[in-house]
Amino acid sequence: MRGWMAEVERLTSVEICAGGGGQALGLEAAGFHHLALVEIDHYACETLRMNRPEWNVVEGDLTAFSAAGFVGVTLLAGGVPCPPFSKAGKQLGHLDERDLFPQALRLVDECRPLAVMLENVRGLMEPRFDDYRTAIGRRLSRMGYRSDWKLFNASDFGVPQLRPRAVCVAMQEDHWPHFRWPTADSKTAPTVGEALFPLMASGGWEGATEWRTRANRVAPTLVGGSHKHGGPDLGPTRAKRAWADLGVDALKLGDEVPGPDFKGMPRLTVEMAAVVQGFPDGWKFAGRKTASYRQVGNAFPPPVAKAVGLAIAAAVAARASRLPAECAV
Repeated sequence: MRGWMAEVERLTSVEICAGGGGQALGLEAAGFHHLALVEIDHYACETLRMNRPEWNVVEGDLTAFSAAGFVGVTLLAGGVPCPPFSKAGKQLGHLDERDLFPQALRLVDECRPLAVMLENVRGLMEPRFDDYRTAIGRRLSRMGYRSDWKLFNASDFGVPQLRPRAVCVAMQEDHWPHFRWPTADSKTAPTVGEALFPLMASGGWEGATEWRTRANRVAPTLVGGSHKHGGPDLGPTRAKRAWADLGVDALKLGDEVPGPDFKGMPRLTVEMAAVVQGFPDGWKFAGRKTASYRQVGNAFPPPVAKAVGLAIAAAVAARASRLPAECAV
């Protein structure tokens, strides 16, 4: 049996539905080394390759991917498609052809990771999906895992956006007693104005300071749209109204920052939307505006992924440090 120090020092992960890299970045910051990132969208794969050439990006349909070659990986993680559970869709759950939770569970069975982390929209926590979540838990239990669900707001982890997300964490039976959900960051999340002011002012816009004062709250949830629906705007009518209250024209994304003589309400660029989502400076997105924005709007905010990843890493370390002495060599 390998020593517990090696187990902790080499945290590994396989990520499914990796998208534009939000969860992958967060887990990387938590100390995980990605063995594979599976994604079907070509532009998202190009984003991952462009920013992290060393990552093993597997471009293709998840249903054709096998995790059998990754037995012993620390973590299987992913954000499976949200339309089956989103209020923006029909909330068909398991009846929706885009429901990939069964595929995620198949992969868990194939590689038997120490831990599992799956995230989705807040709608999955509604009572109508109680039986669905219970069924997922029972399937994990039959494979030797204990699991739980928790709803997080991204703004509790320094992201200038509310963005509630449902997260399921499962760990093998002997690791689970050491797992503790992360708690909210003690620092207050920046407002939209504070987070975006440097970009809004970068083109010399004279109204940037006044706009910063008006944009004095965290943002509503960004909506990226599915591959079938949605374009380069900031969501449905209600979301557009909330953005307007912050002084942002949400009807379309902007192509550039406001110039010196700009009048009216500015539009967010893809780069600004990425800041609102918690992406780090310098992370670039492949594809034209719509393709890029979908990657941003559908992402799991990196700071939230990091917080959950650190909690999983801590549980692995706590369990490993309690192995019998003969195993720690």
